[in-house]
Amino acid sequence: MLHVSWWKTTLIWFAVLLSVLLAVPNLLGERTLSSLPSWWAHRKIELGLDLRGGSHLLLKIERDDVEKDRLESIVGDIATRLRTVNIAYSGLTGTGRKIQLRVNDPAQVQAAMTALQPLTAGSDKPAVKLSQGENGAMTLDITDVDIDSHVSSAIARSIKVIHDRIAQLGVGEPLIRRQGSDRIIVQVPDLADPQRLKNLLGQPAKLSFRFVDQSMSVQAAMDGHPPAGADIMFSEDDPPVGYLVQRQPILSNVDFADAVAVVNGQNSGGTVSVKLTQEAGHRFAQSTASNLGRIIVVVLDDQVISSAALKTVIATGEVDIPGDFTAKGAQDLAVMLKSGPLPATLTTAEERTIQPGLGSDAARYGIIACIAAAGFVTALMIGFYRLLGVAATISLIINIIMVMAIMGVLGIALTLPGVAAIVLIIGIGLDALVLIYERVREEEKKTHLLVDALRHGFNRAAATVADANLTVLIVAAILFYASSGSVRGFAATLIVGVFTTFFTSCFVTRSLVDMWISHRKPRTLLVGVRSGIFDNANIRFMGIRRYTFTVSAALSVATLVAVATIGMHLGIDFAGGSIIEVRARQGVADPANIQSRLQDIIPGNVQVDRLPDRLGAVIRVHAQEGGENAEQSAVTLVREELGKDYDFSRVEVVGPAVSGEITRTASFAVLAALIAILVYIWLRFEWQFAVGAIIATLHDVILTLGLFVLTGMEFNMTSIAAILTIVGYSLNDTVVVYDRMRENLRRYSKMPLPILIDASINQTLSRTILTSATTLVALLALYIFGGQVIRSFTFVLLFGVAVGTFSSIYIAAPVLILFKLRPDKFQTGGESNGPAAGDIQSGKPAV
Repeated sequence: MLHVSWWKTTLIWFAVLLSVLLAVPNLLGERTLSSLPSWWAHRKIELGLDLRGGSHLLLKIERDDVEKDRLESIVGDIATRLRTVNIAYSGLTGTGRKIQLRVNDPAQVQAAMTALQPLTAGSDKPAVKLSQGENGAMTLDITDVDIDSHVSSAIARSIKVIHDRIAQLGVGEPLIRRQGSDRIIVQVPDLADPQRLKNLLGQPAKLSFRFVDQSMSVQAAMDGHPPAGADIMFSEDDPPVGYLVQRQPILSNVDFADAVAVVNGQNSGGTVSVKLTQEAGHRFAQSTASNLGRIIVVVLDDQVISSAALKTVIATGEVDIPGDFTAKGAQDLAVMLKSGPLPATLTTAEERTIQPGLGSDAARYGIIACIAAAGFVTALMIGFYRLLGVAATISLIINIIMVMAIMGVLGIALTLPGVAAIVLIIGIGLDALVLIYERVREEEKKTHLLVDALRHGFNRAAATVADANLTVLIVAAILFYASSGSVRGFAATLIVGVFTTFFTSCFVTRSLVDMWISHRKPRTLLVGVRSGIFDNANIRFMGIRRYTFTVSAALSVATLVAVATIGMHLGIDFAGGSIIEVRARQGVADPANIQSRLQDIIPGNVQVDRLPDRLGAVIRVHAQEGGENAEQSAVTLVREELGKDYDFSRVEVVGPAVSGEITRTASFAVLAALIAILVYIWLRFEWQFAVGAIIATLHDVILTLGLFVLTGMEFNMTSIAAILTIVGYSLNDTVVVYDRMRENLRRYSKMPLPILIDASINQTLSRTILTSATTLVALLALYIFGGQVIRSFTFVLLFGVAVGTFSSIYIAAPVLILFKLRPDKFQTGGESNGPAAGDIQSGKPAV
């Protein structure tokens, strides 16, 4: 018996049962879920946009709009305050954030400053800073604090307006949250028309009715100066028509109580009717009665959308907006008017859209890949460990169930990279189980007592499992902090998996084995176990360390030279630009035709590649000059040119500001991971171990970068996730080898370091080969069955696992010799003499 107390066993299986109950909703249909209690049904894992379909938009509020509105507001406030106290002034103008005026009577300057004091003082954060000049001149500068405050308020109001607008589209529950000081993230699942969403969210929808100023012609106003209180505005016609309109509106958004779109069934057009508030209805009736015959224009976001002569008094409180609207255009305008205007323009800084059908295909491929991976590794484990392999399989299933349960409780969405994380969790979980089983086998050979072997094996392996998994946890936590979207979903899933793996490996598996022993009472665990194929290995790894080190160094230097000279194919995450995936509505995609049609209308380089199924193509539009608006304009041009012949299944757009931030964040993530690893290994081991781990990690990272140069694969944020995952996995293996080296160093102070390292590697070789094999098999299943979208990501992981296994033996270990690790530092009362020569040669120190 393992002597696991009954209450610990009860807690373990209570946690397992609870996880099963929480995971059950993921296996039920919507009809069955509707009959369950809401607290239970809502524990179902939500699919990310890349598996479900929908749009992810990062909207940036235009700070210039806020500054312009604030300038106009403060200028009006100044004028009102000075007129109230009868102070004559002249030259009140504002530009940017600077306002200038002159008090006509210098004797009234002090009184003017007193009148303006509420703007300049009275709080720790004044709106403006006032400076006094000569002859009554005054200058007021709007402060950064005031602008920041109004940007923050504009963000809060914008979030409410966005929510109201999306709610009227009848799509899935959106995620709308603030990011940073001036940005908003909007995620809308199940959205089939992302362009409509962008139009709805990118338009302030400030609508007003105004009278045309007939005191002079538009041309005269353009040649000279327009009358006070009037502005020149243009229509959306081609060519545009100019209007001289009164600045003060008759009606504006605050006067609208409701808006309704009316569709004309005969011509598929539409009109919009607005219902006025009671006060606005009375005011509008009086205004129309006294201005019959005048021309009235409707202005939407500083552009005239229609004009008409006022022929009758409008006293019904309802006004039809004249204009040539399509049915969808009328519906969208009604939606915008009902939700209210945005306080400032929102620019799309980043867009990632995938059609629902393509997302469901990715989800199906992901499920198939997970099932295949689990089947492959289960066959391997049962083949090597027989009944212990069955226990490992049960533990693996419980592990995945617990991951699903925790993700549902925490609201972590499952993304396509998250599916890869689950496959990695399978590999990491089996890594831990193999480590435990191999340690139990060693302990049983020493003690020949099954109970003692199990107790010592589980207890001693638990510390190594914790050390190894903690490195993965550190890397995943850094990736979670530094990423967003589907990559963050990968990191979150991996973090959950680290905790569930430790619990299931060290506690659930132990409980399963305990129950089996209690029932069957076997005398040994070694019967049928076939994992000892390397038990008698005596490979002199360090004997060729100079050659492997030299070759690895040469490859690393060559890779760095290639990265510096040839460079990598940077994706839009780092370089900016757009990726558009289209599918032909009839026949196959024609890349040459697409290329020729786009090269004349899109500035810069456009690359078109056909997809393997020949039905679709991927269009890559390089970063445009002109910022985020230019990027969106390029995508719009592509839609207009190809919309009749192709469906747009995926659109990704990254503006220059976002790509720069992603580059800095990715660099920080890699650097932070290396520093965290250095500190952790240094604290847990000696500094030589830390240096060895860092050198081995840099080796893996550099060679992985070389893979991108050699293959020409696109390097994006998902690639950073793959590199950091490789770092975590490689360290997992390195820590296990280091842990065995440290254990042997504590016992054998006289053993030559190269021979001790060889012995340690040989002792853990079964574990290293088995875990690498199971992880590679799991990733291979993902590569084969996971679909085209995640194939390059999986290929990098396959390469990284192989390279990481190599570096744990041939890079991390020789560094200890290079930096002259001293075995005597590890002595804690163990043997002072080395083992017999025969034991050294066998790679098994005497015990």
